Amino acid sequence: MAKRKRLEMPVIEPDSPGTETKSPLTPRARMPIADVAGDTAGRAALEEVAREMTAAETEGRVVKKLPLSEIDTHHLSRDRMVMDEAEMATLIASIAARGQQTPIEVLPLRGGRYGLISGLRRVEALTALDQDKVLAFVRRPEGSQEAYQSMVEENEIRAGLSFYERAHIAKAAVEQGVYPDVRTAVAGLFVHAAPAKRSKITKFVTICEALGDALRFPAAIPEHLGFALAQALEADARLAGRIATKLTRAAPGDAAAERRLLEQALKTPASSARETLAPGLSWQAKAGRAVLSGKALDEGFLEALKAFAISHAKAKS
Repeated sequence: MAKRKRLEMPVIEPDSPGTETKSPLTPRARMPIADVAGDTAGRAALEEVAREMTAAETEGRVVKKLPLSEIDTHHLSRDRMVMDEAEMATLIASIAARGQQTPIEVLPLRGGRYGLISGLRRVEALTALDQDKVLAFVRRPEGSQEAYQSMVEENEIRAGLSFYERAHIAKAAVEQGVYPDVRTAVAGLFVHAAPAKRSKITKFVTICEALGDALRFPAAIPEHLGFALAQALEADARLAGRIATKLTRAAPGDAAAERRLLEQALKTPASSARETLAPGLSWQAKAGRAVLSGKALDEGFLEALKAFAISHAKAKS
């Protein structure tokens, strides 16, 4: 019986010289300088990404997921006074179906809390849906003026505010010391608005100051009625008290009823009861007009009154 020949694999010595064979697909070994250059470029790219991420976070361009319970919605006085129920229902349904698509804007406060700049309706909608997180841009405004401007600008773009609501936020910004006076506040908050629009907002501030506490539906005051009301309030110092008394007694249940009361107040002539200022001198006044009468009105008195009127008019101009 013939012996079977055993097959054995040849042992290849690792250091034994031999004929070098190269596949055309085998990459050529890189020189050490190429490795160093590649590592340097990689580190530079990572550092650039890190710098960009740091800058983006500092500038508030990074979307963060924050606890909804840590958002202080009262940090700024809000410009929006009334939320439309139908619009809120639509927003809630949209977030329930698709999630929050647009981040809110906040600024960091002490103790890990955040003050809301813009996005109140989104916060309210998420709260109604029992959500515990909110997507947000964490801004770092240079001051209160910039924070108020951000809030106003978003609402000017996303949803129109009434003239009263615009006037209300301007008045609140002055009261909180953000701006020194109403005209500066209106110019700063509504910097992109036309001068005519800013003038209208300033007119409505007169209504805010005179009737703010008495009005129940101020955001529903139409433009034309607001202008007429502002002019009447400026002309008659006692008109605000009379209107406030009527509103308190009537307690209108809706915006239409309140509007009718305001229109009626403008049509009702002001009381013109005569007052005795001194013996021989009576005073009778109503909107835009004042009458002095009596024996004390001699030529000297009239000349003095005329001089006072001219001086007072020059001082106000």
